[in-house]
This record gives sequence, C-alpha cells and structure tokens, in this order.
Amino acid sequence: MGTGPVYRGADALLAVFPSLGPRIFDRIAGTMEYVTRHGFANTEDDLDAAALRKSLRPALVLSARNITEHTTFVRHLLVGLADESIPAALICPPGQKIEAVAAAPAAVFTHPLVAFPLMENLGLERLAGLLEKFRPTVLHCLCESKALLTRRLARALDLPYVLTINSLAKRRQRLPISTHRCARIVAPAEAIHASAARMLPRFADRMTRINIGAFVETGTICFSDPARLPSLVVAHPLRHVSEFESLLQAVKSLRMAGREFMVAIMGTGPAEHRIRRLLVSLDLSDMVTLVPVLDPWRSVVVAGDIFVQPQPLQAFSMFLLEAMAVGTAVAACWGGVDDLILPNETAVVFEPDSETSIRQALGQLLDEHDFARRLATTAQEHIRAHYSVSAMVSALLRTYWDAQQQYRR
Repeated sequence: MGTGPVYRGADALLAVFPSLGPRIFDRIAGTMEYVTRHGFANTEDDLDAAALRKSLRPALVLSARNITEHTTFVRHLLVGLADESIPAALICPPGQKIEAVAAAPAAVFTHPLVAFPLMENLGLERLAGLLEKFRPTVLHCLCESKALLTRRLARALDLPYVLTINSLAKRRQRLPISTHRCARIVAPAEAIHASAARMLPRFADRMTRINIGAFVETGTICFSDPARLPSLVVAHPLRHVSEFESLLQAVKSLRMAGREFMVAIMGTGPAEHRIRRLLVSLDLSDMVTLVPVLDPWRSVVVAGDIFVQPQPLQAFSMFLLEAMAVGTAVAACWGGVDDLILPNETAVVFEPDSETSIRQALGQLLDEHDFARRLATTAQEHIRAHYSVSAMVSALLRTYWDAQQQYRR
C-alpha cells in the first residue's frame, strides 16, 4: 500500500483544504495590507525621536530558523525600524529566501558565502569589512545558534550586542557570551527568561523579557463557515514518530466516533517517512496530510479552525502566537514554554502523550463550536493586550539604545 501523494508548496495546503483557496489568499493579502496601513507611532517612548534615529543603526544576525519560522517577527521589526527611519542590516546564512522577511528596505549580507560545515568561522574579516561600510552601532543576535558568530563580529567591530534566547536549552552554560560586549539578553517568554537566569546567573541583571508582537485579525476564523468541513492544523517538527502517536490515535478514535474533519501537519524532519507509514497503518492517509513549512506558513495557520500543539514547547512558537492572533481555537499540551497557554481562557489543554486527554480536548472543540469560538476570541484579546507589535518595537529600540549607552560608559 502506498503512502499517498507528496505535496509541496501551496498545492499541499489546497490538497488538504480544497475549498479554502479564496479564504487563504484573501487572508494573506489582508495581513500584508494591515502591516502596510498600520504605522508604529510613539515606539520610542520618552526617547528623543531625532536623537534616536541618528544614533541607532542595528545589524540583525539571523539563522535559517529565523527566516523560515520567525518570518513575521523579523518582518514586523524591520517595518517598525523603517517607520522610525532607522537603517537596518541583515546578516543571513546562504540559500535563504530573504525576501520573505525583508518587507522593508535593509542592507543584506550573506555569511558564510557557501553553506558548508565549519565555513562560518571563515570570512569573518570580509564580513566585518563589509559591515563597516554600513556603520552599525549595535548587533542583535536573533538565535542562539549565531551566538559565537555575533560575539566574534562584535569584537571585530568593537560594538555592543543584544542576544535573544528563544528556547529552553539544557546546556545553556556553554553558550558563548561576551561579558564585556553582550549588553542585553532578551527572552520572549517568562519560562525562557527564568530558565536563562538560572543557567546564566552572572548575566541575570542583563536579562529582560520582550514579548514578540503579532497583528490580531478583526474577525475569528474558528468555525466561521458552517458549511465547511472542520479542519485542524498541527505545527511541530517531525523529529520522532513517538511525538505524534497519541495525537494520531486520538484522531482515529474521533473518526470512529463519527466526527468528520481534516488534519494538516506542518513540519519537516527525519521522522517524516515513519509518520507517513503510521498514517497508513491507522487508515488516516485520506484525512491527514503532511505539509512542509510553507512560505508564507501563515497561510497554513489561517486554513484551520483548530490549532493543535501536540507536545510541550521547548522554544517560543511563532506558529502558536499567530494561530491565536488569527482567531483559531487552540488545543495545546501543557508544559515547557507555555506562557501563551492559559487553560480554558486561550486554549484547552491536554496531558503529554495521553490519547485519552487529547481526544477529550479535540472532541470538546469539534462538538462545541460556540465554546471554541469564545476561546478563540479570548485568545485574540489576550494577544492584543499583551503581544502588540508597537510595544515590541518600542521595547527593542529601548534595548538597543541602552546597549549603546552602557557600552560607551
């Protein structure tokens, strides 16, 4: 027995939810129009606007994950900087679709020139020489995987830098951080902030939490079309088949109980073929489809009525943030980086690897549409109140300013 067709790009999404074509692309266009229309006024708080614009020239050091998964965050930050007439530069790995994040003008530098192991340590002088022409005043490392490159680059350019920590790493002590040049460490969630403070106590006084911002849709997507088959979207790396077994068993049980719905699992990883075989063995290939992290991946999120986070998060999830912002009902596994997950307020929660708990949570959302829509609306209100883009940009500008001022003393 075959494992079914392997879809790529937008075809993957439309293969799962064929009736959603207009809805998907209307949402994408509407979101981009929203970003374009809404400025970032008053983002410099009490800072003098003219002094701020003249003094800040940040260079952002990005990883491949920043470009694929954190697309909306980087795009919003660049638009916010451009709105304040602050020049920005991007330092990106090779082979990435940088146009996905560069919604506003920015100087782009590729490093290393070729995607080869150990190549990142070569060509640093070349990169520093190119950046000197841009005249950056502060570096911002957006991913822990680029911490060593940023530290070396800051030393070569004699600049302060800001480091963002996005995950709960078990070996945080080994993270290469300059005690002299790393002026601030940013965490996007309290769970990450607390973990980093425990693991890096000598840097605790430099740590700050800045919530990543999102634009909240005016309407709620969840079950907005009664005539359409309900749809679930799952976003999780395909690392281990065991991380999906309980979820897929729950899906099978719900199907056998008479519920009709479709499922899209968005992710890539070494377990993809084993997960496909599991779908065949459970007779779910006709209702569950695997799709890669599409560009833009937000088009997958807006296609669902329910968003499912199947395992405890070890890093801040842009997928979960955007799912709440667009108005899907969320079913999430508790634990890990769970700042966004407020039981029965922003999400229904289930226990890790518990088929029974997952089945009950999904069954409640599929059966009680009014409850699901209220949950989605409450989540949108929470994101609007605590995760605004303007507040994020304001806090980051303040952080850049403070880093420069501290380094000059």
